[in-house]
Amino acid sequence: MNVKRVCAVYFSATGTTEKIVSAIAENTATSLDIICETIDFTSANMRIDRVNFKREDLVIFGTPVYAGRVPNVLLNFLSTIDGNGAITVPIAVYGNRNYDDALIELRDILVKDNFKTIGAAAFIGEHSFSRILATGRPDNKDYEIAVDFSNKIVKKVKSLNYYDLDDPITVKGTDYPYRGYYQPRDRYEDSINILKVKPLTNDNCNDCKLCVSVCPMNSISFDDVRIFTGICIKCGACIKKCPQNARYYNDEGYLYHKQELEDMYVERCEPEIFI
Repeated sequence: MNVKRVCAVYFSATGTTEKIVSAIAENTATSLDIICETIDFTSANMRIDRVNFKREDLVIFGTPVYAGRVPNVLLNFLSTIDGNGAITVPIAVYGNRNYDDALIELRDILVKDNFKTIGAAAFIGEHSFSRILATGRPDNKDYEIAVDFSNKIVKKVKSLNYYDLDDPITVKGTDYPYRGYYQPRDRYEDSINILKVKPLTNDNCNDCKLCVSVCPMNSISFDDVRIFTGICIKCGACIKKCPQNARYYNDEGYLYHKQELEDMYVERCEPEIFI
């Protein structure tokens, strides 16, 4: 197959998806002795213009898993991407609970965008709600698996004929219609609704405005960082990247769900690759 460029493409509010996608893409490009370019569409400003690829591209395409699915706030943007027949590797990164139908959904989105899928993978990153759940991941073991996966991609690229790629890569998940978004519940099995919950700001804040710049939805007011001007997707960026540890949640439902995740999913999940 004639590949001229590797592209690392991702949404990564707290940096975990970026780390995995970049590791795979950079090693792949090095092995193929071609350039590696990055398209980071985490910022809302990067999700305005249409993105087009070329048939000679190999795109390592990553999104985090939110409630077992591709983040729904990305769906409109993802539908505007044109793969133009490029080959791609969808990557889902989740917080050690489960990736449910996120990987198969991302694969299907990319196929609809006129990509050819040659592989796929689910990796683990520190959960966006927690500093405990999957803390420090991706770690060295994850990176070793990522590099090995990249080597398998390279081998496949070198051996495959482009016209052998009519069928999408087989991955775990439910064929459309996908399962619904994961719904947290309390100890009585009643639903916990955290959709409208937003982080608060304590007196540690020195008004550095970093939270404004890292919010992927442009939802934090520049004039008063305690005010939200749009939706909060609970991505964790403003909390985990705040140098003053000034942002936090106090909603009982959110905190219950966070604690439940930390208690229930302590067993280490391992990456799964499909190639």
